[in-house]
Amino acid sequence: MNREFLRRLIKKAVQVLTRTEYLNFDNMPPSGGFILATNHNSRLDIPILFANPVRSDLTALIADNYRSNLFFLIILQSGGAIWLDRRKADFSAFRQAVDVIKQGRPLGIAPEGTRSRVGKLLEGKSGILLLASRAGVPIVPVGITGTEDAMQKLLTFRRPKIVARFGKPFTLPPLPRDGRDEAMVKHTTEVMCQIAALLPKEYRGFYEGYARVGEIIRENGY
Repeated sequence: MNREFLRRLIKKAVQVLTRTEYLNFDNMPPSGGFILATNHNSRLDIPILFANPVRSDLTALIADNYRSNLFFLIILQSGGAIWLDRRKADFSAFRQAVDVIKQGRPLGIAPEGTRSRVGKLLEGKSGILLLASRAGVPIVPVGITGTEDAMQKLLTFRRPKIVARFGKPFTLPPLPRDGRDEAMVKHTTEVMCQIAALLPKEYRGFYEGYARVGEIIRENGY
């Protein structure tokens, strides 16, 4: 299926079936590559982000278990998704992701590494750090609310209220040779706190008690 046709179709479906708001979407660079780091509570997060009003060229690094769902398979294949095998260190997917970003396209990734089943942030994984370091691009955080129970509402003919709130781009310092493991934990925490700062308290989960979340909110005026 043609990518642009699919995107128009998804945008129309999002408009008709949901009440979705995209807040501060001007924080996304209008051109060039970057990493879009998001929380992940539902499979509906994918079409919501795909229908964003700024970057029609957004693609994503997606766990290959999504291949089993025909609906999402069509969307993701048409959107140029990069399939990630989570059962191993998938260097092929990693190289593809870096190439896509260096070609000037934004790449979406969920640093939690999996979909949360509890509607709250899980502890982040460090894979995003290696990707950001190799690609040399900024990270744009986004916090999504309302998708965790959206499917149930749709099945009972209710339009779910969904909000995708985009934060300010930021960069991470290079990983040092000494104390690399500690730095990776620190940088992963920074990414997740940037996402948590865009979410209401009840969504922050693992990062609810982190002082850094409050600091980011004050620094950026969220």
